Amino acid sequence: MDKRGSRRKSTARKDGASRAAADEPQSRVKFWMRRLVIWGGALAVLVALFVGLAVVFAARSMPGYYQLKATQTAQTIVVRARDGTEIVELGPSYGKWLTSDEIPQVMKDAMISVEDRRYYSHFGIDPYGLVRAVYTAATGDRRVSATSTITQQLARNVFLNNNRSLDRKLREAVLAMALEAKFSKEQILELYLNKVYFGGGAYGVDSASRKFFSHPATELSTAEAAIIAGLVKAPSRYSPTADVDAAVGRAQVVLRLMREQGRITAEQASVDPSAVKLKQEAGQNSVRYFTDWALPQLDILLPNTLEPIEVWTTIDTGMQGAATAAIKSNSPKGAQGALVALDRDGAIRALVGGTDYVTSNFNRATVAQRQPGSAWKLFVYLAALESGYQADDKVVDAPITIDGWSPRNSSGRFAGEMSVRQAFAYSVNTVAAQLGNEVGFGTVASMARRFGIGSDIATYPSMVLGSSEVRLLDMTRAFAAVSAGGMAVEPYGIVKVTTTSGETLYQHEKARETRLVPDYVAAQMTDLLQAAVQTGTGKAAQIGRPVAGKTGTTSSNKDGYFVGFSSGITTGVWMGRDDNKAVSGLSGGRAPAQAFAAFMRFAVKDRPVEEFD
Repeated sequence: MDKRGSRRKSTARKDGASRAAADEPQSRVKFWMRRLVIWGGALAVLVALFVGLAVVFAARSMPGYYQLKATQTAQTIVVRARDGTEIVELGPSYGKWLTSDEIPQVMKDAMISVEDRRYYSHFGIDPYGLVRAVYTAATGDRRVSATSTITQQLARNVFLNNNRSLDRKLREAVLAMALEAKFSKEQILELYLNKVYFGGGAYGVDSASRKFFSHPATELSTAEAAIIAGLVKAPSRYSPTADVDAAVGRAQVVLRLMREQGRITAEQASVDPSAVKLKQEAGQNSVRYFTDWALPQLDILLPNTLEPIEVWTTIDTGMQGAATAAIKSNSPKGAQGALVALDRDGAIRALVGGTDYVTSNFNRATVAQRQPGSAWKLFVYLAALESGYQADDKVVDAPITIDGWSPRNSSGRFAGEMSVRQAFAYSVNTVAAQLGNEVGFGTVASMARRFGIGSDIATYPSMVLGSSEVRLLDMTRAFAAVSAGGMAVEPYGIVKVTTTSGETLYQHEKARETRLVPDYVAAQMTDLLQAAVQTGTGKAAQIGRPVAGKTGTTSSNKDGYFVGFSSGITTGVWMGRDDNKAVSGLSGGRAPAQAFAAFMRFAVKDRPVEEFD
């Protein structure tokens, strides 16, 4: 063979080897893709088989329809005060069981529209809704929105608890499919509407209708059905007896959804839910503000149980009555008031979240976030004392500008040189600004967080005057820690939980001791707080024994604060309007301090007088 032929064969071999080398990765990809498809398909078949078997077994072991009708899942709770006396009994209220034919169609339509628009087309779970929720989470706020169908909600209400674990969600889905396999859509909807919780102890549409509108559910109008359907999402938030505006707003959302889904006409959707006549309730004791705060904690404290229980609390009935009277008699006209009283160990002895629980059950003691005004200076001076300042050190009340901000004193004057104690007692804003600027506004914010302030804290200069919104309970907790010599105080309201037979299900344990600031810092802070009551802005809080505390008033008299302690009791008082409008004459040193004094005279009357160190 000549040389040219030899070269052609060599080239051909090289080309073939190159093509083989190029084809090899593609072959591997195809090989693994085939395997992935086969394994994925096999896994999907196994999962489907497993789910199918789980659904079959769940359906076979599930109680019959009439058994489910007879099963009530609500719990009766007796709440007791610290001395064991019963203060309230909370439990289920069941109306008449209504068959599917007796439930007004508008009630069914309202519930389906707002809770599960594809109710009649899914098989217990809604794949479309789930995919949409996951997509929304992936492209929006990263949280999977609620995707529970009516059937899933029924499964949860009847068979499961409300914890948010993945295991519970999986079991809920299986039970929902089992319900769909065993019962008709009408039966499931009937069970749901007779068992779902609507707030205020009302279970089922008939109980809710009687509670809110004083008539059976068979007589529900379109507007009333919309109000009831809107309650399921958040019974306490949208309760028409607690917040009419919130209930009406939610009902209008329900009506819009019903119209968009073709379940009612545009004319029917135009009804005015605010025109609905609500049932008038008799007055309730203000202790319900406390139970509304404390009882939801049972979901965390207790194992899953539906048996009747007794909850022994920290509430002192005498102090609670005195707190209620102090708030009602001292709150300015048109304003709301709130009070929290903590014992040395954090036990809540009294808690009032408003002037009238029936008019509004919004808890201004534990939920509302309002500006504390100069009461916030507690953290400014704690940071200054920790950094080395002494109560007798000299500071100067003079004009100051920080990053374009120039604070003014309420007196409109500048007093020149004074002691740290005097500056705090008379709540001098310019000195607080100087101290905050010197120690660092971030340091002041860190001190507040250290003492239990959980709300957002700004770090711009005016924060030293209390521009960050806080909860009254958190501020009271912070002052209690000063009273405790710089040791952390953890508020609590539940001492123990027992069954009716006496078995203990939960027992409060003393929190681990945590020092927040050195004891000498807490002692000097107490010195400043005592001066504020003896000679400064808090004179109205005097009760004939040593008191330490601080007033707070926000701009335009929108909020009034007083927080202080004496003889082991720390009490915080807030007053203001819910719409954040100004209250004529409101200041922390007047109505809040007067309410503090009225309450504390009763709270400490049987306690020995204690001098501060």
